[in-house]
Amino acid sequence: MGQLKISIITVCYNAAGTLERCIKSVISQSYNNIEYIVIDGGSTDDSLTIINSFQHKINILITEPDDGIYDAMNKGIALATGDVVGMLNADDVFAGEWVISDIAAAFEKNNTDILYADLNYIKPDSIILRKWRSGAYKHGLFNKGWMPPHPTFYCKRNLFGLFGNYSLEYGTAADYELMVRFIHVNKASVFYLKKVVVNMFTGGVSNNSFAGRAKVLFLDLKAMRRNHINYPIIALLYKRLKKIAQFF
Repeated sequence: MGQLKISIITVCYNAAGTLERCIKSVISQSYNNIEYIVIDGGSTDDSLTIINSFQHKINILITEPDDGIYDAMNKGIALATGDVVGMLNADDVFAGEWVISDIAAAFEKNNTDILYADLNYIKPDSIILRKWRSGAYKHGLFNKGWMPPHPTFYCKRNLFGLFGNYSLEYGTAADYELMVRFIHVNKASVFYLKKVVVNMFTGGVSNNSFAGRAKVLFLDLKAMRRNHINYPIIALLYKRLKKIAQFF
């Protein structure tokens, strides 16, 4: 069997402050069968200047208005030709040059449909704020508020054709909804790579206002109910409580 082709999708909009760091972490990977796709939402800052400076390292570039981050991800998925697809957001970086090599090796060795790993939340001064250690998955964990960190989530490209793309009706919970749909509902095979593969810099899509947090809770609950999570109110509580442990 030939070397797995890994499609990495970065979506961005006015991300000039972090985008170069993100792109460099992709193009510095030691793995040599990467398809890199950048979907820009029509940035008005210096994002396109940064992207164009790495044009020779980017396989596909789209720049046009979209309906948000998950619509942009869906555009990237539609263009991807890799065996496996993963996302690296413009605020995030890989934890080392070895990450995609290790992910590809784990897919080949374990013959899995989906892989996820561990993640660190990093403050702007590079100090680790939170440590998200996922743990091995067994069926039923989503009922207890479990989820893997989305930036570490890689899956075979054909799963999107089988189970669908990111659903825009779930807003900021679209990544959670897709993972629970793929893993919990459709029972795709899963492998846990017990390594930190992504450093996620703090500050993101979710709104920290009371109204913003209430909306996030509502969207999580909606995703749980749609995907038949047992006792969704309790699962939602557990999902929030699990974040506290990541600070220690």
